[in-house]
Amino acid sequence: MIEVKLPDGSVREYENGTTALDVAMSISEGLARNVLAAEVNGEVIDSMRPLPEKSELKLLTWNDKGGKSTMWHSSAHLMAEAIEALYPGTKLAIGPPIENGFYYDIDLGGHHITDEDLPKIEKKMKDLASQKNEYIRQEISKADAIKYFTEKGDEYKLELIDGLNDGDITFYTQGNFTDLCRGPHIPNTGHIKAIKLMSIAGAYWRGDENRQQLTRIYGITFPKQKELTEYLEMLEEAKKRDHRKLGKELGLFTFSQKVGMGLPLWLPKGAQLRERLEQFLKKVQKDAGYLPVISPHIGHKDLYVTSGHYAKYGEDSFRPIQTPHEGEEFLLKPMNCPHHCEMYKSEPRSYKDLPIRFAEFGTVYRYEQSGELHGLTRVRGFTQDDAHLFCTPDQVKDEFKKVIDIVLYIFKILDFQNFKAQISLRDPENPEKYIGSDENWEKAESAIIEAAAEKGLDTVVEYGEAAFYGPKLDFMVRDALNREWQLGTIQVDYNLPERFELEYAGADNEKHRPVMIHRAPFGSMERFVALLIEHCGGKFPLWLTTDQIAILPVSEKFNDYAEKVLKFLNNYDIRGFVDSRNEKVGKKIRDNEVNKIPFMLIVGEKEAAANEVSVRVQGEGDLGSMSLENFESYIRKEIEKELNQ
Repeated sequence: MIEVKLPDGSVREYENGTTALDVAMSISEGLARNVLAAEVNGEVIDSMRPLPEKSELKLLTWNDKGGKSTMWHSSAHLMAEAIEALYPGTKLAIGPPIENGFYYDIDLGGHHITDEDLPKIEKKMKDLASQKNEYIRQEISKADAIKYFTEKGDEYKLELIDGLNDGDITFYTQGNFTDLCRGPHIPNTGHIKAIKLMSIAGAYWRGDENRQQLTRIYGITFPKQKELTEYLEMLEEAKKRDHRKLGKELGLFTFSQKVGMGLPLWLPKGAQLRERLEQFLKKVQKDAGYLPVISPHIGHKDLYVTSGHYAKYGEDSFRPIQTPHEGEEFLLKPMNCPHHCEMYKSEPRSYKDLPIRFAEFGTVYRYEQSGELHGLTRVRGFTQDDAHLFCTPDQVKDEFKKVIDIVLYIFKILDFQNFKAQISLRDPENPEKYIGSDENWEKAESAIIEAAAEKGLDTVVEYGEAAFYGPKLDFMVRDALNREWQLGTIQVDYNLPERFELEYAGADNEKHRPVMIHRAPFGSMERFVALLIEHCGGKFPLWLTTDQIAILPVSEKFNDYAEKVLKFLNNYDIRGFVDSRNEKVGKKIRDNEVNKIPFMLIVGEKEAAANEVSVRVQGEGDLGSMSLENFESYIRKEIEKELNQ
């Protein structure tokens, strides 16, 4: 007999050879119909595999991340089967699941596929899915795997097999298709009901631009047609909200090939928006006892060798800057923390001085691959709202909780209410990825887990997502389109203080090591602004938006009165402009609606005579006439409501 522990804590006994699908069937036939995979002792596996003698079992359906990922992995195999059938002689590279769907990299040989061919492939996939073929797992020797793909003439699979150990190789077969794969997979193709192939792109084999360029086909599948329809509608809305499109329309930022790929240029309206975000956080930080600092954009290579960034990020950094002095090298900084460590070290510290909280809007640089650059969300130069807290070990948890409070306050003000906190820990299978002792890692991980629990956060644990120097708490935010983004991060670090030999004098007059907390509530200004644009569709909160008002004179005769209104409101820090174009007022209203100006103040003969404005709210319509004093009071109260929720 085997022992199975379920998520509710109950323990059941089953006969040896029982699968997760069998367990599901013993609970409910309806549950069994929806099971896509199983999480067994922390590992996602096929629901058809026999369970071990002792199992902690979670049955995965479409509602679970692991269930979706498994279905999309199986869908990649289904697409590969369809392409092999339609285009004989094609060779297959890799086909993983991704955040939304899957892709497969394919060497089409003499064939050529365009967007017009995608419906034909979709139809073939649907025909194959309707056969409800099982995904059958087979353990195979390395020699037999080599023989199979040699006969098939697939050099990509042979190269992958070359890096595998005998005894660790598995094939999966569904219908007439067999692939080299670790799995897991869904029980059968019948679970795949709705299919959409999204796009075609080029991709180099193993990401190496000196190797074969392959055809990458992206797709997504769902267990119901209704869900696919809703997803496609969401994508259409996302296109309207795309920060690259809105950023251009609203005049916020631009890029220039002459400046360089991935290096954003902030235009006046974007710079003002960003400046207001920075001032907002600077005030929050000042109230919380943070001290502003500024560090240079470069640092001596030795600085990053000491911190470990050179070893971990060297390949992703810009090439070292050679100076006229022989052997002297500098780097564009990939992180701000080494600079802040040196600031801490600039004078003796006592336990009475701690905690010390250094804060900087520091620009850092990473050499992202050109194919990975995407608007403001993936750039080569970005500014972090960075801070580093140096504290005693017994201050760590309280300081960590105070940072959580700052993150939650920011999310509340900016209406990011749908989020979860991800506790990112070490990958126990790859200890070489990290620096520092097990003892320090365990202390850091415990502090994060306890602080998150005491703040009552909705948390998930992800192994392998820690920074190389310490565990972290990442805030995963869902935007208005229900897409998930990583924003704020808080990290506990016992290792950099060791590497930089940071010290403070304790109450016992002995030298002690401080603990560092790294934190960035926005993450990066670029990525945060991109998300904010898409979350609010370019209609920013009133306190944040660049132009709060547009004053629209109904004819040139009233331009002087419009300027008088603007001057009055400017005295109360209300931002805007006079739209004095020689256009009909209806066109002015339409244009300013498109530009998402929150308030349009229409002025004509009646308004000028009464010292009033006729107020129109963007997207809502007319509020009626108000005196200038009443409108100033109205807009001030609206801003106060936003900032004091």
